[in-house]
Amino acid sequence: MRLRTPRRSATHQAKKRFGQHFLHERGVIDKILAAIDPRPGERIVEIGPGLGALTVPLLERCGRLEVVELDRDVIPALTAAAAGKGELVVHHADALEFEFSALGRDLRVVGNLPYNVSTPLLFHLLAQRHAIRDMHFMLQREVVERMAAAPGSDAYGRLTVMLAAYTKVEKLFRVGPGAFRPPPKVDSAVVRLVPHASPPFPLHDPQRFAALVSAAFTKRRKTLRNAVKGLVDEATMLAAGVDPQARPETLSAADFARMLAASLG
Repeated sequence: MRLRTPRRSATHQAKKRFGQHFLHERGVIDKILAAIDPRPGERIVEIGPGLGALTVPLLERCGRLEVVELDRDVIPALTAAAAGKGELVVHHADALEFEFSALGRDLRVVGNLPYNVSTPLLFHLLAQRHAIRDMHFMLQREVVERMAAAPGSDAYGRLTVMLAAYTKVEKLFRVGPGAFRPPPKVDSAVVRLVPHASPPFPLHDPQRFAALVSAAFTKRRKTLRNAVKGLVDEATMLAAGVDPQARPETLSAADFARMLAASLG
């Protein structure tokens, strides 16, 4: 829905159920804007704009911005803050259910993502990557570490592998709790994700790939042979050049894809 400019509402209190922590530090906002480098005419979509700390400068640079906001109570203050800055289109919706691809192609998605829904939201966006040029997100620092982890590290897991299969992940910078109101109890970080223009390795069956990776990391303490039992047998692993005695966290995304290809014959 397109919302016109209402009167500015009273100070909004952050709601725990929405995981709200409102960004306010100008220096951090400027660093995020520099990373995004928004240009007029680009299709930019912001998730969880809140009170508009990032929305307003984005709108000033682009002239038009679409936002997806679940909390109806922040929308009056958001639209008031954006008045006269450009065309703001507000979608009152849950980003976990929102069809971003319906907005068009070549989308640039940005946002300060609530910690409690960040991982499922990333998977939701992965499923619509064909419509997305890039993504810039503020997330819990621990989540960003998992996203960009190297094989063999403690942070490496299902999220790492699935993102590597479909995007290039780049950690940008850390953000301390003081940049938010109220301050969270953890550090945050900003990350850039760029969907691959072409697959980095053959991925013959995306659904089976996802199932294989999920099974492997559900039982990550087991050897690979036991973790994916019933999906890929030992002979197939060996044929793919994968050690059945290895732990799942030591395999790259390409290793999982190669193992899947061997199982498909």
